[in-house]
Amino acid sequence: MTLQPQARCIDTRHDAFVPATEPCPETAAQRGSRRLTLVPKYGDGPREVEVDYAWHGAAGAPTVIVQGGISADRDVSGVAGWWRELADEGAAIDLARCRVLSIDWLDSGQLGVASVSSEDQADALAGLLRSLGIVRAHAFVGSSYGAMVALAFGARYPLQVGRLVLLAGAHRPHPLSTAQRSVQRGIVRLGQASGHVDEALALARQLAITTYRGSAEFGRRFAGAPQSREERFHFPVEDYLEHQGRRFVERFDADRFLALSESIDLHDVAPEQVAVPAALIGFPSDRLVPLADLCELQRRLRGPATLEVIESPYGHDAFLKEPEQLAPLLREAIAL
Repeated sequence: MTLQPQARCIDTRHDAFVPATEPCPETAAQRGSRRLTLVPKYGDGPREVEVDYAWHGAAGAPTVIVQGGISADRDVSGVAGWWRELADEGAAIDLARCRVLSIDWLDSGQLGVASVSSEDQADALAGLLRSLGIVRAHAFVGSSYGAMVALAFGARYPLQVGRLVLLAGAHRPHPLSTAQRSVQRGIVRLGQASGHVDEALALARQLAITTYRGSAEFGRRFAGAPQSREERFHFPVEDYLEHQGRRFVERFDADRFLALSESIDLHDVAPEQVAVPAALIGFPSDRLVPLADLCELQRRLRGPATLEVIESPYGHDAFLKEPEQLAPLLREAIAL
């Protein structure tokens, strides 16, 4: 098997890393950064970049990489963790039995290139593992964009991970989903050109929300009659969407959104190049990642692969909204 060139690491460190051979509190959280040298797919040579990471769990336990969608950060667990119901002590991803490693996604500005790829993110994670002295991760659990990066990781670094767990993410984007994201990016670029960046980013997020959730959920929650306010009719769904847009603008940058949204649509991994065992999880109500794409992915993967299907009204966001259904599947797939 021919492996791709691996990212080169340099020694500069800015973290509180404690080697497993030294005393360390069980399930202690560590946050830090490592400076790595990467060769971006769409660049013209090596780039030095700071990779920010968080590490939660039991010292000396197997490492499980966990990565979410483009708006997720390295805080997987804890009070502010985006997956705290599934990654905690005694949870499906049991922090008493493993260490969860996660990074903040790199964007094109950090890499100094026009576009960032899922392969770049995989290179960053592989370089981070080596920098931390981890020869092999027990598993890579990825949801949405994180599943895309997990596939890229499996193709490029098969000896550095034991298994892949892929939720709502495939080997390539569906063209209709690319069309929807392209419109979102167009809205943001129009806002940048007109000096209305925050308003445009909020609108793009509102449009994105309509693709993340399922039709059944919207039908159940927002079927009421419109109300006349401020000299126009307001429909029940509008307050919800406007709230989602405001929240997103408070924590996200327009350029970062453009870079990571585009990265999803640039993603393309040949399943035949992935020999790592994989467990796939999909949702019939997911309009961004159709179940048919996951079926194709399962058939074409070089290594052994299973596909579990969960019924949910929450569409693509079901990986965030169905912890009770996901928990037993994750426990089995990770096999700690």
